[in-house]
Amino acid sequence: MKWVFWLAASVIGYSYLGYAAWLWLRSRWSPRPVRRSSDEPSVSAVMVVRNEETVIARKLENLLTLDYPNQKLEVVVVSDGSSDRTVEVLAEFERDPRVRVVVKTVSQGKAAGLNEAVAQASGEVLFFTDARQQIEPGALRLLIENFGDPEVGAASGELMLGDPASGETGKGMGLYWRIEKKIRELESASGSVVGATGAIYCVRRNLFEALPPGTILDDVLVPMQVVGQGSRVIFDSRARAWDSPDLGDGREFSRKVRTLSGNYQLLQLAPWLLGSKNTIRFEFVSHKLTRLAVPLALLGLLLASTFLPQPFYRAALVAQLAFYVLSLIALGGIKVGPLSRLADAARTFVVLNSAALVAFVNFVTGRKAVWVR
Repeated sequence: MKWVFWLAASVIGYSYLGYAAWLWLRSRWSPRPVRRSSDEPSVSAVMVVRNEETVIARKLENLLTLDYPNQKLEVVVVSDGSSDRTVEVLAEFERDPRVRVVVKTVSQGKAAGLNEAVAQASGEVLFFTDARQQIEPGALRLLIENFGDPEVGAASGELMLGDPASGETGKGMGLYWRIEKKIRELESASGSVVGATGAIYCVRRNLFEALPPGTILDDVLVPMQVVGQGSRVIFDSRARAWDSPDLGDGREFSRKVRTLSGNYQLLQLAPWLLGSKNTIRFEFVSHKLTRLAVPLALLGLLLASTFLPQPFYRAALVAQLAFYVLSLIALGGIKVGPLSRLADAARTFVVLNSAALVAFVNFVTGRKAVWVR
């Protein structure tokens, strides 16, 4: 049982601490700074929407008022089988010559919609975004500066969870995102990021490859295709988009299950990710795949601690049980004074790994995750 305990502890420790520590060391001994420029290539903002009548007008106004030359920015929107007033709202904006709308009466999924949007786009650079998040005025220009470096094929911005007026939240999913973004910063500082922030990233048009139908993680596969063609994918924290930190427990859990299920799907759609063509194969495995093993490692750690009689393992068992009790307290909405922040972090950790376990079950049973708004 001891080997089970230490193997499980090693998987968990490497996933959340060891990989980040290695990236930090690599960024110090082998930094790869980006050579930025003030060039202004033509840009096509592409977006796929479905039943977004409540937010689409605000989003289009946001895109059309970004700090970028009007004559060099177009917006291409694909409505993927919307059944509300989304198409009517889009028709009003189509009066602007910079806006191009494609209406699909039958939903074919986000991947098919993105392929259609890119086919209609004319810009040298593709700007991928989603309907809900708001982009800061100067974010696009900041992302484009990175393409002054010929090695850069894609540039990802930063998603901020919170309100621009009060700042980013440090609770729950906000804490998780802050850790995730730090890892992306370290990956970018000495190489390429594994994936991009779906709400705000740019790709050179000539490096875009059509997505397979039903692709879940387009914001991972598209950047990895860029890497596969010999270019870098970098993360620029100066370019920011804002989103709500709390979409509701049920919706957030479903979104996370879908995202983690997408990691399994990637191995089926693009097996080359585990081959020599992928120059950041080590980073891909460390960042995306080891986290899929954490739920099983947590179960192994708990089981081993239960059956090992030595004082050290007894203490480890007590610590684990206390951590899970804190997560249950947070799930129940109970405030525990100075421990509330720790309880909230424990809740987030448990929910995320529960989602990973559900994604694993979906993969084993063949259940598919589909794209919804």
